[in-house]
Amino acid sequence: MTHVLLAVDDDEERARAQAEAVADLDWGVVEVTVLHVFTHNEEGASVSQLASARTARDVLQAADIEVSLVGGSGEPDERVVAHAERTDADLIAVGGRSRSPTGKAVFGSVSQSVMLNGDVPVLYCPLGE
Repeated sequence: MTHVLLAVDDDEERARAQAEAVADLDWGVVEVTVLHVFTHNEEGASVSQLASARTARDVLQAADIEVSLVGGSGEPDERVVAHAERTDADLIAVGGRSRSPTGKAVFGSVSQSVMLNGDVPVLYCPLGE
C-alpha cells in the first residue's frame, strides 16, 4: 500500500488541488494522511474543524481512497518532514502559492523547505491561475 502525506494549510482551493492531484495518481491502493500543522492554536482547534482538511478528505473519499486527518503544532516544514519520516510515507504532497522572489526570500516557503529537507519524494501541487 502506498502512503501519501498530504500537507494542507488553511486554503480550501489549494487543498482541493492537492487532493485532486493525489486522486489522479495511478498507484493502485493508496492511503492518505491529511496533515495540518498549527503554528498558533490558542483556541485548541482540531484539524477536522478546518475547511481545507475536510475538503481534501471529501475529494479523496469520493475517489475511494482511505483517508485520515491528523493535526500537529510547530513549524510546518519541520513537522511535515518529521511526520513523513515517522510514518514511513512514500510521498509528500504539498501545495504552492504565487510569491515574488523577494517574498520567498523574506518569508521562506514551506513547500520549498519540505522538498529540500525531506528524504521522501514530494509532489508539488500549485494552484492553477
